[in-house]
Amino acid sequence: MRIVLLGPPGAGKGTQAKELVSKYGIVQLSTGDMLRAAVAASTPVGLKAKDIMARGDLCPDEVVVGIVSDRIDQPDARNGFILDGFPRTVPQAEALDRMLAKKKLRLDAVIELKVDPDILVRRIDSRVEQTKLRGEPLRADDNPEVLKQRLAAYGAQTAPLVSYYKGKGVLRTVDGMASISDVAAAIGRALADAAFRPVDKAPAGKAASAGKPAALRKAAGPARKKASAKPKAAKATRRKPASKAAPRRTAKSSKKSRKPAPGRRLTK
Repeated sequence: MRIVLLGPPGAGKGTQAKELVSKYGIVQLSTGDMLRAAVAASTPVGLKAKDIMARGDLCPDEVVVGIVSDRIDQPDARNGFILDGFPRTVPQAEALDRMLAKKKLRLDAVIELKVDPDILVRRIDSRVEQTKLRGEPLRADDNPEVLKQRLAAYGAQTAPLVSYYKGKGVLRTVDGMASISDVAAAIGRALADAAFRPVDKAPAGKAASAGKPAALRKAAGPARKKASAKPKAAKATRRKPASKAAPRRTAKSSKKSRKPAPGRRLTK
């Protein structure tokens, strides 16, 4: 199972990714983690990324896609993977599709966690206030202003991916504002729905049951054959022609019948 999780910062992608990893036995792939791992392993793509990051530049799409390609070739990704944080743009999505096609793979589903940005900001404000009241240090991401900037960046760069994947027919949208368990359940239903792809119509002249399991086809075969068999025509019985009625004897015919046979005389 190969999945992409879409959603703005604070939508709960990380939390749901962990649920999916546990449920389906697949791996979560984070571009940041993959970049650091590739650099640490000194892979060809990692060394290229290291030089780019050392200059303070962003890694181009082909470098990031190359790192993702190397990562999904590893044994633990054979059962599938979850991409979180990648792709971020439509060009990255197109590059990802080309890379997967070369491997004869494809995405099974793209899950969009639909959230209200204004509610997300209010949640951060509330969390900041509660953290301060408890006297605890603030988390690095507990900053409403920073969140607003990240939400704006998401809307400009990543939101167009929704239309892109919708056009591909793999997008499934889930209400990300629900509880964690409800969101997880909705994602499960969306993935189950994504597993049933349209079946090509059987060519003309082939049985309509071609898409059925073999057991069903076997069971339905004799009944279908029996039902479609033309009834045998009943043998026509030849009626014997009605026998002609015996002629009525008249006086004349009676007289003729008394005619003596040859060689015989009648006596008075």
